[in-house]
Amino acid sequence: MLRIITQRAEALTELRRICDRTHDDQVVHKEATVREVLQAIKRQGDRAILHYTEEYDQIVLAPEELRISGSELEAAYHQVSSDLLEAIRLACRQVEAFHRQRVPKSWVQFGDDEVVLGKRYTPVDRAGLYVPGGRAAYPSTVIMNAIPAKVAKVPRIVVTTPPGPDKAVNPAVLVAAQEAGVQEIYRIGGAQAIGALAYGTETVPKVDVITGPGNIYVTLAKKLVYGTVGIDSLAGPSEVLIIADGRANPVHVAADMLAQAEHDPLAAAILLTTDSGLAMKVVSEVKQQLLNHPRKVLTEKSIAHYGLVVVVDSLEAAAELSNEFAPEHLELEVADPWSLLANIRHAGAIFLGNSTPEAVGDYLAGPNHTLPTSGSARYASALGVETFMKHSSLIQYSPQALHRVAQAVDTLATAEGLPSHADSVRLRVRGQLESDD
Repeated sequence: MLRIITQRAEALTELRRICDRTHDDQVVHKEATVREVLQAIKRQGDRAILHYTEEYDQIVLAPEELRISGSELEAAYHQVSSDLLEAIRLACRQVEAFHRQRVPKSWVQFGDDEVVLGKRYTPVDRAGLYVPGGRAAYPSTVIMNAIPAKVAKVPRIVVTTPPGPDKAVNPAVLVAAQEAGVQEIYRIGGAQAIGALAYGTETVPKVDVITGPGNIYVTLAKKLVYGTVGIDSLAGPSEVLIIADGRANPVHVAADMLAQAEHDPLAAAILLTTDSGLAMKVVSEVKQQLLNHPRKVLTEKSIAHYGLVVVVDSLEAAAELSNEFAPEHLELEVADPWSLLANIRHAGAIFLGNSTPEAVGDYLAGPNHTLPTSGSARYASALGVETFMKHSSLIQYSPQALHRVAQAVDTLATAEGLPSHADSVRLRVRGQLESDD
């Protein structure tokens, strides 16, 4: 079960081990398998999709079954409760309201020196959203990926998601997609879905950006197709790090740790606390809450291998350890979270105070729940509207402005051994001078 550590050096070693938990020797073998799948999709299109869906998912599909039909989309609304439908709609409203504040604005600056500079943002033409299945259904993932693409005004948004044993896709996922503005959905999972989106097939369109989390095969596929298409990130298993003082409620802390552990056997749940009494209570409470847990076996594996409690001397010391780990989710369950926030440099999303469990961010607070994992919060950020947009630089020089910089451009181009670069400016300036004469 959960171990309690009190030595900083040991804590750092354990945090690094947990951060590197997906870097095993089997990854090379899995990458070779994924590469083979992608090449087959590229060469054979739909035929390869159907082959791998049968081989890996034990589901036999006909080509016309790859895309979810309009009747299936309509039927999904009759298969979800009114409470779930309202919750999905609330989440869509909240997430859209937040992301509308994040749309990057194009700008143009007219300088006094007759130089015009600017930046122009435009959406990609097509976005592919991967929604995982398998252990659970994730309508929230649909919302968190589709809404930013919609806000970015991507003209064509498509979803791929694995079907269940009966070929059906979870109705909550289908409803969430439609409420988020997406009706083009394909029942394809795994690396073959990423290949279909990256290369295009007879049925599935080639897209420009692929987003969404998945298992190790999906992640490796996204890594291998990057460059052919853009991707959001290489998301790993979920993780939460909680910094708590003696005022934190051990029942709540334990529940928050289990909320991450229940995702996946590789999920990580870490507590850093200044109070040894709280540490012991949390360990006991985790054990108690696991007794009748519906996902007990999976969750126990996660806690046993990647659960950790560290007792530290101060909240500042806890912040230092947290920055070393750079967690996907960081909860500050302390008396004054805003003061401690000043010490935090690296985290995907930060939840402040005892009344802000990470689950509200997973579902409907507004900020995106697709976040950097495995230490990548040191340099990466959450998925957002910007993921589905790119920018072009705008540059305009008047003849007079070009004349003023001509000598400097000539000098730099000559230094780099690029004479035509220099000529492209020199000839224009010379032509201007001759026309003035």
